[in-house]
Amino acid sequence: MSQTNVEQATLGGGCFWCLEAVFLGLKGVQQVVSGYCGGSLANPSYMLVCTGMTGHAEVVQVTFDPAVLSFRELLEVFFAMHDPTTLNRQGADVGTQYRSAVFYHSETQRETAQAVVRELTEQKVFNGPIVTEITPLPTFYPAEEYHQRYFERNPNQGYCLAVVSPKVAKFRSKFAAKMK
Repeated sequence: MSQTNVEQATLGGGCFWCLEAVFLGLKGVQQVVSGYCGGSLANPSYMLVCTGMTGHAEVVQVTFDPAVLSFRELLEVFFAMHDPTTLNRQGADVGTQYRSAVFYHSETQRETAQAVVRELTEQKVFNGPIVTEITPLPTFYPAEEYHQRYFERNPNQGYCLAVVSPKVAKFRSKFAAKMK
């Protein structure tokens, strides 16, 4: 498959380890890179992003084949795997770095993201209003190497056992037909 047949999506929904682990198991996904987006500091480090002072969100940049997996389908998984109604928070992870965000790469992605949020709101899928920010993609900074494929390499780490593993199990149960 040539690189011209791929798209990218950049999404924030709490800790990037969770989203990365889920998206790596999705049919049509070719690559997932954990990183940072939406802040004011060039080349931020994990330690700086964790302070909440840089304005960056922990995100994943997903490279996918739209002939196998549409951006809409990717968003359906994204919204099912985190709580888009909690501002700057996912579970015990609190701060702007854990915000729900879609950093769109094109006007088509923006329109699709807005349509999905509108549909989820109309269907009352969540108990509260969706607070996911939908903004143009600023510079994406890949996270440090030790964050890449973190769950895959550290499945018995405490956070992975308590938080990431249940999300992966939920994904496998809910989206079995979309798994690799």
